[in-house]
Amino acid sequence: MGDWYRPPTAGSGRGAIAAVGALYVVLAVGWAVGQLTAGKALSNVVLVAGFIGLPGLVLLYGAYRLPRTDVRGAYYPTIAAWCLGGSGLLLAMLALYQLEPAESVSDPVRAALVLSAFGAAAGFGVGRNDALAKTRAHEIECRNRDLEQLTAQLDETIARLEVANREFADSNERLEQFAYAASHDLQEPLRMVSSYLTLIEKRYGDNLDADGREFIDYAVDGADRMRAMIDGLLAYSRIDSQGKPFEPVALDDVLADARKDLEVRIAESDAVLEIDSLPTVDGDASQLRQLFENLLSNALEYCGDEPPRVRVDAEPNADGSSWTISVADAGIGIDPADADRIFDVFQRLHGPEEYEGTGLGLALCERIVDRHGGRIRVDSDPGEGSTFSVTLPAAEHADLDA
Repeated sequence: MGDWYRPPTAGSGRGAIAAVGALYVVLAVGWAVGQLTAGKALSNVVLVAGFIGLPGLVLLYGAYRLPRTDVRGAYYPTIAAWCLGGSGLLLAMLALYQLEPAESVSDPVRAALVLSAFGAAAGFGVGRNDALAKTRAHEIECRNRDLEQLTAQLDETIARLEVANREFADSNERLEQFAYAASHDLQEPLRMVSSYLTLIEKRYGDNLDADGREFIDYAVDGADRMRAMIDGLLAYSRIDSQGKPFEPVALDDVLADARKDLEVRIAESDAVLEIDSLPTVDGDASQLRQLFENLLSNALEYCGDEPPRVRVDAEPNADGSSWTISVADAGIGIDPADADRIFDVFQRLHGPEEYEGTGLGLALCERIVDRHGGRIRVDSDPGEGSTFSVTLPAAEHADLDA
């Protein structure tokens, strides 16, 4: 279209509707005044004037209310067109009656005003419904367009995730291959270094001074720690590939086994363990045993100067499909700034001269929990103890109120 064309606006549509309504109100008043001046009966004049003016008031009020409805402003001209179309249709019918007069039409002016007024009001109603239908259709079209865009974005995201999953799987496979090579190819040289250092100490210990024996002890200890780190890395890399299928696991039994494995340390440290009744979850029993054995071992290790006090309890989550198991201690605590870092591989908050460990225990715990579709977090403050919370899926058909 040329520049001369301007599509109708919402304001012009409302204005046209209001103008038609005002016209019929004015015509009703004017006609009534003329009829009363001519001496017509008041009751008849009021009735007919109401027939003419009432539709006009409907149009005026309707134009006022339009912005407060669901009709889009772009379709106001549609309603105005229906108003004018309805009025024109009845005027055309009246014209036909005048070409072939009927007894029912005794006063053409009165009939024209009444019929066109009602035609305009009827047209407004039809036009409003038509505009509302177009509004709904436009909204559906917009939503479909948005849905198509979201679908395209979702397909793109899925494609990226598939690529990322393949890369992650390849990365895991390479990690496991590395860990396997490390466990076989590096363990032997480490054992050799440790064995020869021990042999040197036995054969030539009398010829070594205190510094020499201390150096050998450091070297042996370093080789032993390196071997423990390699073993831990191997276990970390095989959480997914070497894990067993999930099945219902009674955590009471898991904690009993973990406690039995640690009974010597528990006795030596005079530790007090309080373990509530625990639920049955869906998981790998051996990995869950490793998980809670690591958490209990940490609680015993980082107890400070007082005998360890550890409490294990569980409560169902609001979603009804999982449990949160908490392992709380009264030990040295953790700075909240380090709460996430402690789950990273080889991250230690204390040197080996203070506390033993490889820096893999909590990373291993997080990987086990991830495999079970749960999460692990710690709430702690220095000197206030720590609470490790683990979310695990409830076993199917298990009673969460147990």
